[in-house]
Amino acid sequence: MRISTSSCLCPFLVCLCFIQRCYGASHHVPAKVPSKNQTKLANGETEVHHRPKRGWIWNQFFVLEEHMGPDAQYVGKLHSNSDKGDGSVRYILDGEGAGTIFIIDEVTGDIHATKSLDREKKTHYVLHAQALDRHTEEALEPKSEFIIKVQDINDNAPKFPDGPFVATVPEMSEVGTSVLQVTATDADDPTYGNSARIVYSILQGQPYFSVDPKTGIIRTALANMDREAREHYTVVIQAKDMAGQVGGLSGSTTINITLTDINDNPPKFPQKNYQLYVPESAQVGKPVGKIKANDEDLGINADIKYSIINSEGANMFSISTDRDTREGIISLRKPLNYERKKTYTLHIEGVNTHVDPRFSYLGSFKDTATLKITVGDVDEAPVFSMDHYIMDVYENAPSGTEVGTVTARDPDSRNSPVRYFLDSKEEGVRYFRIDESSGVIRTTQHLDREDLSWHNITAMASEVDNPSLLSHVPVTVQVLDMNDNPPEIATDEEVIVCESSRPGQEIQTVTAVDKDDFANGQRFSFALQSQLPVNPNFTLKDNEDSTASIIARRRRFNHLTQELYELPIVVWDGGEPSLSGTSTLTLRVCPCQRHGRIRMCQGEAFLSSAGLSTGALIAILLCIVILLAIVVLFITLRRSKKEPLIISEEDIRENVVTYDDEGGGEEDTEAFDIIALRNPAAAEELKFRRDIRPEVRHHCGPPRGRRSPSVELDEVDVHEFIKQRLVEADMDTSVPPYDSLQTYAYEGQGSPTGSISPLDSPGTQSEQDYNYLDDWGPEFQKLAELYGEADSDVTT
Repeated sequence: MRISTSSCLCPFLVCLCFIQRCYGASHHVPAKVPSKNQTKLANGETEVHHRPKRGWIWNQFFVLEEHMGPDAQYVGKLHSNSDKGDGSVRYILDGEGAGTIFIIDEVTGDIHATKSLDREKKTHYVLHAQALDRHTEEALEPKSEFIIKVQDINDNAPKFPDGPFVATVPEMSEVGTSVLQVTATDADDPTYGNSARIVYSILQGQPYFSVDPKTGIIRTALANMDREAREHYTVVIQAKDMAGQVGGLSGSTTINITLTDINDNPPKFPQKNYQLYVPESAQVGKPVGKIKANDEDLGINADIKYSIINSEGANMFSISTDRDTREGIISLRKPLNYERKKTYTLHIEGVNTHVDPRFSYLGSFKDTATLKITVGDVDEAPVFSMDHYIMDVYENAPSGTEVGTVTARDPDSRNSPVRYFLDSKEEGVRYFRIDESSGVIRTTQHLDREDLSWHNITAMASEVDNPSLLSHVPVTVQVLDMNDNPPEIATDEEVIVCESSRPGQEIQTVTAVDKDDFANGQRFSFALQSQLPVNPNFTLKDNEDSTASIIARRRRFNHLTQELYELPIVVWDGGEPSLSGTSTLTLRVCPCQRHGRIRMCQGEAFLSSAGLSTGALIAILLCIVILLAIVVLFITLRRSKKEPLIISEEDIRENVVTYDDEGGGEEDTEAFDIIALRNPAAAEELKFRRDIRPEVRHHCGPPRGRRSPSVELDEVDVHEFIKQRLVEADMDTSVPPYDSLQTYAYEGQGSPTGSISPLDSPGTQSEQDYNYLDDWGPEFQKLAELYGEADSDVTT
């Protein structure tokens, strides 16, 4: 099978491929000359050997893009060797665009493109062709694949996808310095013809810049381009395809080029000479003027450092650079005095801080100027001779005592008189006054060092002619001490005296305090009052080190006999003149702990060991009282509440009430009075009703002898007692109106040996001495006291 295609070079020529080969092979072979595929037989005939041939012979098909003709564009022709031209072969086509873009004549095999194609959207199409028998629909040739390529034409202009562009280049750059590279793209086929072959050219920006026609690199074309003369440039670059030939398509873009600054200009002062007026009252460290040098450069290339290069100006003034305005700020280094010097000359230099060595040939990048400063005369406030005055005065000095003198003068040439006064806003001014003319400071009242030892006041001075100009100076007055306070004992607490103290034993060491101030240390002497008789209990020993010791003079103090003692002590100080004071100490007698090592009362020791304060003890006692009140209230309510004996509403005339309450044993003294059974006679005498308060009878005279209950039980017949109780129960009107069972049990006579209870035993006075318990320690001391008190009660 063979194909024929249209030529891709000339759209007007149609080539039929291999037509002669398809139809001429069987008509132009000589009859008598066997070919290579023929064999001559013996009878003179020839046998033809048919060599099998390939059914499809393929080449690529080509179709022009953007076809605008009225008819479908012819692409090519399919032909099979099995096709005899009788229409028995049917050609079919499938694949990309088959039936929509590409159609085939089923009989002739001609292929046409029905639509205009765009190579930039799709470059080729893959299709499959097959020859079938029209009658049997059997495949005469196997299905084969072929490609239809879309042939490019120059229908796309070059484009700059990233434009417009912005670029920078330093000023004063050399010729040929690269600025920027621009690249244009063309959608046409770069492998076919010159449709995508681009050439660059410059349309605007000459003679300052040029462009490489192949690479698109923009370069400087002019030397010494100065930013200060012109900073911005606009360059237009064109890209043209077809290698720049006539008829090619083109596109352009804009590049905005800015020259960046370099330090190629030195600073310049607009003037060479300047003048400045500064009053003599200008404050030190404050700015007094400004000066500025101009620099046409930008950024750090225009940074300037100012300096004063002559010593006359540098000693009195300083200059610094303002980073924002690039001005030189002139400040005062020392105070000005019009009377001493009226003018100053400053030589100021401005230098670039960032110098480009490539332009050193231009000279030094600095400039100088001269500044003449004139000092103005100002009426100044008086000036004190000192910055701070310190004075002193003795306490208790009489009012009007001179403390010190402050001095001020007018610094101006007129030397006006000065008036002095004190700042009335300060508290210390009520203790002092100042003479307006002389500046002498005196006291206005007595001063007490113990009340306030230092006074701070402010003295002020002004000119008599101009009171608005004031000057101030601080004055500190120290109050010196005098011995005007008697000494006294340092502590007000009670002194603890142990009951077991011995004669000569030191009770406590006391010290004294004095409000006065002694430069060499305080010295105190101690003694008892001489007007009083000799104290039989205590004496005082002066230790000669500003302390004294209280000494016991007798043995065995007893807090029950006397708990508190007072001891007046006289104390002398070592001042001039010497003063004395009397302090009375309170000594409390307490039972101390073992061996008297810790002098603290036992009650206090208990509280101290428990770590309880007075407030805590009060809170605990209050809680206890509240709890007791609640318990009493509860018991009262329980007793006042009367409950019915029988709740049931049934007939109670023959009911027997049973109580299942059990006694509390020997300790239960509330449930039943056992004395009634043991001693009926005594019970008869003590009989009382429980709902009536018993009368208390007081008997005078010696108590009668009490008989033992066992003896009384022998004298009374218990059976008679029970009968008597029965009659009382029957006649008692306070009992409920029904029968109740009361049981009285009698267990018989007592033991012949009698009772071992100590309650019935007659008391005997013990002759034993319990003083030996004191030697056992504080644990047994209380026990000894209890036994001793019991013995004394029995004896009494």
